[in-house]
Amino acid sequence: MPYLFTSESVSEGHPDKVADQISDALIDHFLAFDPSSKVACETLVTTGQVVLAGEVKSKAYLDVQQIAREVIEKIGYTKSEYMFEAHSCGVLSAIHEQSPDINQGVERKKPE
Repeated sequence: MPYLFTSESVSEGHPDKVADQISDALIDHFLAFDPSSKVACETLVTTGQVVLAGEVKSKAYLDVQQIAREVIEKIGYTKSEYMFEAHSCGVLSAIHEQSPDINQGVERKKPE
């Protein structure tokens, strides 16, 4: 059966790249403050809006909205004319504590 192969390539500043950098920064910050953190984080970026979602088990408390804004600013989205600006975009956090069911699947009883 014939098929058509397609792929997408996105450039610097694309919402997918911005989202990946935000998720990476959140994970890096959690691990920096608590190396035993368990983090599952997804980020969605659209015009004027960022949505952070996922589950975390960590001793650290982070201002995830501020971290997202810092990443956006570092990337260069600093003008409202871009329709996406670090300090005026909405940042919704739907990050919550990791469920016990998920945790028992990722937590090791003994170090390897």
